[in-house]
Amino acid sequence: MMQQYLRIKAQHPGMLLFYRMGDFYELFFEDAEEASRLLDITLTTRGATAGQPIKMAGVPYHAVEQYLARLMKLGLSVAICEQIGDPATGKGPVERQVARILTPGTVTDSALLDERREAYVMAVLPLPDKIGLAWLSLAGGRFCVAEIMPAELASFIERIQPAELLAPEDAVLMLDSKLVPKRLPQWQFDLDAAQRALTQQFGTQDLAGFGVEQMHAAIKAAGALLAYVKHTQRAALPHIVRISAERQSAYVLMDAATRRNLELTETLRGEAAPTLLSLLDTSAGAMGSRLLRHWLHHPLRDRQAILARLDAVSALTEGAPTPHYAAVHGLLRGMADIERIVARVALRTSRPRDLASLRDSLALLPALHALLGSVASARIAQLLQAARPQDAVVNNLARALKPEPSSVLREGGVIADGFDTELDELRAIQSNCGTFLLALEARERERSGIANLKVEYNKVHGFYIEVGKANSERVPDDYRRRQTLKNAERYITPELKAFEDKALSASERALAREKWLFEQVLDRLQPHIAALHAAALAIAELDVLAAFSDRAVTLNYAMPEFTDHPQLEIIGGRHPVVEGQVDPFIANDTRLSRTRQMLLITGPNMGGKSTYMRQTALIVLLAHCGCFVPASRALLGPVDQIFTRIGASDDLASGHSTFMVEMTETANILHNATHESVVLLDEIGRGTSTFDGLALAYAVARQLAEKTGCYTLFATHYFELTRLTQELKQIANVHLSAVKHKDSIVFLHAVEDGPASQSYGLEVAQLAGVPGNVIAQARRYLVSLENQSVARAGQGDLFAPVPEARTHPVLERLAEIKPDELTPKAALDVLYALKKLDARD
Repeated sequence: MMQQYLRIKAQHPGMLLFYRMGDFYELFFEDAEEASRLLDITLTTRGATAGQPIKMAGVPYHAVEQYLARLMKLGLSVAICEQIGDPATGKGPVERQVARILTPGTVTDSALLDERREAYVMAVLPLPDKIGLAWLSLAGGRFCVAEIMPAELASFIERIQPAELLAPEDAVLMLDSKLVPKRLPQWQFDLDAAQRALTQQFGTQDLAGFGVEQMHAAIKAAGALLAYVKHTQRAALPHIVRISAERQSAYVLMDAATRRNLELTETLRGEAAPTLLSLLDTSAGAMGSRLLRHWLHHPLRDRQAILARLDAVSALTEGAPTPHYAAVHGLLRGMADIERIVARVALRTSRPRDLASLRDSLALLPALHALLGSVASARIAQLLQAARPQDAVVNNLARALKPEPSSVLREGGVIADGFDTELDELRAIQSNCGTFLLALEARERERSGIANLKVEYNKVHGFYIEVGKANSERVPDDYRRRQTLKNAERYITPELKAFEDKALSASERALAREKWLFEQVLDRLQPHIAALHAAALAIAELDVLAAFSDRAVTLNYAMPEFTDHPQLEIIGGRHPVVEGQVDPFIANDTRLSRTRQMLLITGPNMGGKSTYMRQTALIVLLAHCGCFVPASRALLGPVDQIFTRIGASDDLASGHSTFMVEMTETANILHNATHESVVLLDEIGRGTSTFDGLALAYAVARQLAEKTGCYTLFATHYFELTRLTQELKQIANVHLSAVKHKDSIVFLHAVEDGPASQSYGLEVAQLAGVPGNVIAQARRYLVSLENQSVARAGQGDLFAPVPEARTHPVLERLAEIKPDELTPKAALDVLYALKKLDARD
């Protein structure tokens, strides 16, 4: 047996081998040690090799999923080795083989997946001038390719967030991701082999129909990816019927820093809430949640598609007495995750309750059509057409399955009564066994004249007729002795033997028959997979559109408007997430155009600068997702990208300081922003010395305003930069207002024209709990610095040399004093003299 284990293990290096032995999956040697540590299961030994005990650990087969789920979350791969031979007929060890391979990117079992997040496996092929990418959601059936520039890889991976990454064994990847690529041989990325595999998978002559025929790098990656997934599944992939090319020009682009800073689906601390997704996700089902996550990371540039979504959202807000969106969600809550069930049907890994859920969910489609059939929206009409009723599938499943089948096929109780005559007969034998025995007992008593004759059963000897020793001479001739007891004899008859053979095998035969019938049900579903997958996608989109409608009504959002003129005009804009955390939230306007391209934003820390900047970006993003926006009105011109440089962070593991990260992100913006980009910059230059930082902030602001011409929100504490409005007319000063009362500060969070009067840094520090003596000392030093300020010297040139500072008279007098030589009276006189000097100055 261990020779068999080692042979199979050698074929699957780099993954844990779950080796089926009876009711357990066992692991041996290093696998056992690793599993014991990761899963907290007992490590034991069994047998020995080379004089050393063989380490072993195992988990029960019926509870294996919970252990597999933990391993998937840790990013490990597992090979499941099953017994395929018959122990009763085979010689030596039972024949075994790997039935499936589970990897983080290819799992489809519901117990192993996050139901509200896609699990992608991605293949990366780096070439000198570009990178070919292919990624696949096996559970969702999505297969996409793209070709990008090498510098865009980190941003792309941040957007897709694959669970597993594949790359050629000799490829050098510059990744910020924590993913460790799984290396594949270079020959698997062969163009001819990839084209053959893909055309065979899709049943086409070539790839021209998918618009990817010239994307050779991406095709190579797709071929390697397809081969890898087929290897893990040990099966065909009939639900993968198309491949789509993702063009970056189709979306409003965001780099990795922007996605993190805007907290779309994860906070800066890595938490799931509060985020834009957590706010918007009122979806009725997991399919809708996954699609909403995808939409937030892929805002559209196609105006027609955006307006179609907005029109559908508006239409769903109507309806009385119950709005359409509420009725849709009420109906969709009764639907299962059709998308993932269909994938498991295609892979033939679905369970009985999967099919029962599919049956019950599809049965709701006529009601969905009745509910939305009259809604005036072209997009909703298209979605209803895709989600048309599947009467043939529903009827087939209703006939074949019990209303509540058992959770696993091995327990039986799956196929409905009346569906199969042979199965009904086998079940009747099991259920009517007692009736037959009573009838046989009555007949045999009458035939033999033995009144106390009994017909019974036990697991050791099966069925038998028991007769007391006193009546043994009256036993009929066709009785055959089976067992002799002290006071009785047990017999078997040809009739009872025939019944015994039939009854004892009926349970086993019934289970085998059910398994066969279940496979037939899956076979009949295969031709419907494409239609079912299309229906699932349509239902998911209806779910998201209904969620958008719910948010629009509940949170008082407005429909955005679009124009071809270069402008961003937001009236009464609000931060969608922060407004739920702050009461009251102050709404603010944002106006940007070709003559007002940059807003220089000044004001105190905690005054709301970052919130104001982020809300502008989020409103733009939501509008391009087809969602209503948190504003009284939003009029948006063309936008191609959103960039943010907000907050302080470092990447010490990569050798990047806070300032280095800041400059890297700023460089990315300066290189890639266009005149249609939205750029948010917060406190550029604060990670270095004052004058270095000021000079950098000045140069960056001028570059964006003069050369790039993008829509820019530029927050700064460098008050000197506010003079830029005198040099460049396309720059305007605004500030977040605050009121100072004695030594405290009140933030008004309102955006007003003009620069801030001061930064209120000491007041904010006091609010933060900095000790009073530190604040007092800082206040004294601030007075000294202000007395030396270049601003009071009448500086004309923003970056002119700073004049030499004048020493304060009090400090000069203090420098002359020799405390050890002073008497108490003389010290008091000096103190009075210093006070006079201070007052005179």
